Amino acid sequence: MLKHLSSKIRATGPISVSEYMREVLTNPVTGYYVRRNMLGADGDFITSPEISQVFGELFGVWVVSEWMGAGRPKRLQLVELGPGKGSLAADILRVFTQLRSVVGGASVSVHLVEVSPTLSRVQAQTLTGNRSQEASSEDDPVYRRGETAAGFPVSWYRRLEDVPAAFSIFVAHEFFDALPVHKFQRTEKGWREVLVDIDPADPDRLRFVVAPTPTLASSTLVQAGERRDHVEVCAEGGVVVQQLARRIQEEGGAALIADYGHDGTKTDTFRGFKGHRLHDVLAAPGSADLTADVDFSFLRRMAGGGVACLGPVTQRTFLKNMGIDARMQVLLRSCSDPSTRQQLLGSYDLLTNPSRMGERFHFFSLLHPRRLAAPPTPQGLKLEKKNPVQLPVAGFTELRF
Repeated sequence: MLKHLSSKIRATGPISVSEYMREVLTNPVTGYYVRRNMLGADGDFITSPEISQVFGELFGVWVVSEWMGAGRPKRLQLVELGPGKGSLAADILRVFTQLRSVVGGASVSVHLVEVSPTLSRVQAQTLTGNRSQEASSEDDPVYRRGETAAGFPVSWYRRLEDVPAAFSIFVAHEFFDALPVHKFQRTEKGWREVLVDIDPADPDRLRFVVAPTPTLASSTLVQAGERRDHVEVCAEGGVVVQQLARRIQEEGGAALIADYGHDGTKTDTFRGFKGHRLHDVLAAPGSADLTADVDFSFLRRMAGGGVACLGPVTQRTFLKNMGIDARMQVLLRSCSDPSTRQQLLGSYDLLTNPSRMGERFHFFSLLHPRRLAAPPTPQGLKLEKKNPVQLPVAGFTELRF
């Protein structure tokens, strides 16, 4: 990968951080996500669905709640962006099975957007066992199809735009933080883009440089009136959110995004992880995961006025609003094994402790405007037995049981 990047830089000059991230993570031949299984204890990072199934179950409850809040459409597409090992989707589907009496009237299908062939095989094993097969043609937008043991059809896509248009609940857990970002630095001459170049003192090393003149990105992506001195902008994330907003507006549905992030306050968050430790982002490219915190204020701006946005709220707030305390009490009451109890308590602390994941991760949602509209007032002399009450949006409102 270093040789490939060096050749590219020698041919065209320093490259943007966005292009560097895209090459390192998703290059079709040597990209980090394309050729590696980087999740879990033996990988470079562990995600919340791998820590505790309760996390995924609460996602599942949220999906069912939003489906009910939309009037229980006859068709429900669960769409996950960047599904990891498939653990989150598996936990959500387990909730669907447990609540079959509630969602049984809907035609449920699963649609996974995944660029990594390696991870798609892991997901297929998690969700379908041996009940999946790859498409015979590379031109088929659905490159793998399968079915879960409970009979839910599962389809894999490389691009969100290939997922069929229908009422959908979109979930994205640690997806946006892996999308490429542009980095910009305020200088005496105005905003300049941070680029990646070959270190002249050591041709086998890369270094950051500041562009001497404005680039197209620095001229168009930095918000007017920006007060920070260093800014990261994820243009690809903005495009994805615009796609989600348009689909929700046109077809109905909702999106739940969970990620490292901030609301337009942080500056330099670009970092690498290798073997669960921080890693120099420019060292041994392709051997470590690269990530940058999600700027939820940017996503909200890109979503536009056609959808309602809720959040971001901290993971601790979201999970507690979803009832994680009550769920953990039920599990602990039914568990007599000391080591399992300790594991449950440890995972709860990791997910909710403010100094661990509890306040580092945030939840953000896109909803159809109709979802938050006040119920219509009965007209004329017709008396309603019960006035319609809009369901609160789970996770973003404290639910009382």
